[in-house]
Amino acid sequence: MLRKGFLTLLGLSWIAGAAVTLAQDKARTPLPAETPAFGEEIDVRVVNLEVVVTDRRGNRVDDLRPGDFRLRIDGKTVPIEYFTLVSEGKAVAPAQTAAAGGPEPLAVPIVEPGEAVGVNYLVFVDDFFPIARQRDDVLAALRRDLSRLGPADRMSIVAWDGGRLARLADWTGSRTELERAFDLAMRRPARGPDRHADHVNFIESQQLQKGVAEDTASLLSGSGVVRESLNPGLSPLELAYGEVLARQIRSAVAGVVGAMRGSTAPSGRKVLLLLSGGWPYSLSSYIRGSGSVPLSRELPEGEKLLRPLTRAANLLGYTVYPVDVPGVSSVAADASRSYFEDEQQESMVRGAGSTGKGGARGDTAFVKAPGGPSPQPARLTDTGSFQEQELEGSLQFIAQETGGKPLLNANRVLALAGAAEDTRSYYWIGFAPSWRQDDKTHDVKVEALRPGLKVRSRASFVDLSRQAQVAMRLESALMFGSVPGTDPLGVRLGTPSRVRGRGKGSEIPVALAIPTSALTAVPIGGRYTAQLQLRFAASDDQGNLSDIPGLQLKLSSPQPPADGQSVRYDTRITLNGKARHLVAAVYDPLSGRISTGEADIPVP
Repeated sequence: MLRKGFLTLLGLSWIAGAAVTLAQDKARTPLPAETPAFGEEIDVRVVNLEVVVTDRRGNRVDDLRPGDFRLRIDGKTVPIEYFTLVSEGKAVAPAQTAAAGGPEPLAVPIVEPGEAVGVNYLVFVDDFFPIARQRDDVLAALRRDLSRLGPADRMSIVAWDGGRLARLADWTGSRTELERAFDLAMRRPARGPDRHADHVNFIESQQLQKGVAEDTASLLSGSGVVRESLNPGLSPLELAYGEVLARQIRSAVAGVVGAMRGSTAPSGRKVLLLLSGGWPYSLSSYIRGSGSVPLSRELPEGEKLLRPLTRAANLLGYTVYPVDVPGVSSVAADASRSYFEDEQQESMVRGAGSTGKGGARGDTAFVKAPGGPSPQPARLTDTGSFQEQELEGSLQFIAQETGGKPLLNANRVLALAGAAEDTRSYYWIGFAPSWRQDDKTHDVKVEALRPGLKVRSRASFVDLSRQAQVAMRLESALMFGSVPGTDPLGVRLGTPSRVRGRGKGSEIPVALAIPTSALTAVPIGGRYTAQLQLRFAASDDQGNLSDIPGLQLKLSSPQPPADGQSVRYDTRITLNGKARHLVAAVYDPLSGRISTGEADIPVP
């Protein structure tokens, strides 16, 4: 049997006639009558692109000007409004980028010439999919390479257990703090054995069904009643396993998005080191393996599953370097001799028959030995495994969409070294599009007009609506339990009681203490009214997180709210599953403030 282990919200009901009032403060001056009602705030944003340019030999090209580039948005050329060359972590003066006798760049510098440009590394540790030993090899390598961080560089470390996020280190350049955080990360339980057990159970069940089918076919062959299908659809067992995988990958993607959204990085370039425990790109191919892959699309493909991650990374300005935590066993090049160097090493394998891009299985890459005279060819991936190709296909897709590079196989233990080498020098190109906030994705293409040059940057940006931005912030707060800048929300839970006639659901009384600092009350119709959004998330001991829609909450009182007070709100929620922890988040659309709180669910 496959273990789904997910939680669902069966219902949420307000206590009838609950007294919800705002605290009174007679000394406070009432809000002016012209105070605006609930609305949305419009902001102006600039899209910045980190662009790497190399020649035919893979060497960096650092003498280009704005006029040497063409920027296309949805196929249409747009002007480059901001331009800076960053070389070895410092902004270069415009005169150094202009050719002799050539015109000065017209674009505005993004940072002042000579200013140090730090790199902010957000390390996302997947604890749900990998085996502890494999994960710890990568974490130990990251810890060992902390000396590669520059004076202006910062790092934050976030771990995800399948449902909840834990911030192990906030943005810091302290090597001592980061070493301590990596030690803590290596002590966290890894849930990869459970994923392996799921896969083994699926294979064994599939083999059992296959044996029964073959016996049946043998009996029918004697009567001439044998029908074959050249490309059958997924069986119910395959479909059930695929749906479990899809749900788990969606949860992982939500975890990465929550980590990015809940980690406000300092100024500078933003890099996400994504330590993935193994997320297949094409679920159908991964499930079928070397067998025939069904033509039908009964399960979501990788682009649909992973697109929320790449959209969020491009929106927030993260270049993603996915790290292949599991790696492969059949690697010709020894890890101690491998070195990640720009275009001289191409991490190659895409999911066969999945992405439709990239090289074939077993392509030759070049691995440069430190101090060696020249790059040495090596077979980095030649496992003959469709499953292995699908896992790497996801990393390839994420990297290509965000302008990064996948760190596969032997390079998994050179994650920080490879990313640092790749992000110290680049062009920073900016433009200000006409924002409509309609959640549409726009294609981005940067071209070098000088012949023979190769350009790498992210492939799109998202014109995210205010509603979608709020949803991302709330989801991040729910996965962390709290994020920087949020107000504390009091959460008190009563004893759960079994709901009769509703399966295995439990009803839980919830009392919220909403701080008045987290709400904005405006005079409407002679009363002071606050309109909020309320969200809940519940998790179990396995880290599974519930998917709970948001609710509108309206509070009203004849008096304005008092400073330093709180508003009590009572409700009941009904949960299905063995929930052990509850997180609540309240969002005020006028101020943009979020208040969060969490509590363990009492055992009945």
